[in-house]
Amino acid sequence: MTRRLPASRRPRTRHRDLVPTLCLAVFLAAWTALAIAPRFRADWLLENLPTFVAVPFVVWSSRRFRFSDRAYVQGTVFAILHTVGSHYTYSEVPVGDWIRDAFALGRNHYDRFVHFAFGALMLRPIRELGFGRGRHHRPGELGTRYFSAAAVGLWSALYEIVEWLTARVVDPAAGTAFLGTQGDPWDAEKDMACALLGALAATLIEAAGARGARPPARR
Repeated sequence: MTRRLPASRRPRTRHRDLVPTLCLAVFLAAWTALAIAPRFRADWLLENLPTFVAVPFVVWSSRRFRFSDRAYVQGTVFAILHTVGSHYTYSEVPVGDWIRDAFALGRNHYDRFVHFAFGALMLRPIRELGFGRGRHHRPGELGTRYFSAAAVGLWSALYEIVEWLTARVVDPAAGTAFLGTQGDPWDAEKDMACALLGALAATLIEAAGARGARPPARR
């Protein structure tokens, strides 16, 4: 006769998988809708190359390494923002055009916003991937904060290098849309700066949250 485990000792597989599963479902629904008739199919394909690698890898590795629920949600939000950019091309996203016209700006800044969002939203997943979720690497620790923000800068720089190589080697026509410089010779540097600013903003929020979560000192 099989012994029934007490409720407190039963595996919580369903609860454990609920948030990641919902995040994956929401992302796949958004990605599928935005994969229909993108504005520039060649650029869409290039923009989605990281997605074709990252999403299957996260799903495959989820049994070996599980991010926090917050990290899954933040990663999903960023992935959807990136998918919107790939559908329209970053320099032609309608909301960016509307903001440009409303505030008399010189360009569509949707790409700047998404680079900032990369730093702000992906800092936590990158931190958890590099340092884990254990108590020995709390988000308030100086070393953890520094190297997590530095990792954001590294990935941002690598992305800009991939854009440059794509524009020169893979498909110059698609690469021009892929770069989305909109005539700005310092576009890559500004994109990296936005990512670092987002990471620094998220770092300050993480540090403040860690400080506020500390128990009061005993007298």
